[in-house]
Amino acid sequence: MIKLFTIGFTRKSAAQFFEGLKKVGVKMLIDTRLNNTSQLSGFAKQSDLRYFLDKITQISYEHCLPLAPTQDILDNYKKKKIAWDEYENSYLELIQKRQVESLLSPEQLDHACFLCSEDKPHYCHRRLAAEYLQSRLNNLQVIHL
Repeated sequence: MIKLFTIGFTRKSAAQFFEGLKKVGVKMLIDTRLNNTSQLSGFAKQSDLRYFLDKITQISYEHCLPLAPTQDILDNYKKKKIAWDEYENSYLELIQKRQVESLLSPEQLDHACFLCSEDKPHYCHRRLAAEYLQSRLNNLQVIHL
């Protein structure tokens, strides 16, 4: 069984975040954010995150832009121009068009973790991406941290 985790960094301390990843045996953190260099990201800013993952947990880091929404989709949702169901449909169409299932092998996905900023997975594209891959691959279990 392939285990794919998801996590958001908002409302987590650095200790909670890194210890949580270590505890479940994450091997690679896959950053699904469109914008991963913001100072508001704190310890989850790309350059800092790569360093901390290596030094604290020995977890590798990959920024996977094909798993990120487009700026238009993201802006329309944040500005409430579209509702969640429209965001979800647009995002799923996008990743299907991008054929994201061909980008990461089952071996790469096993004990990988999709990262985004949202605290909970309910209204986050990391959940949609994980569930999309789950529908395309055999024996993929999604676990939200």
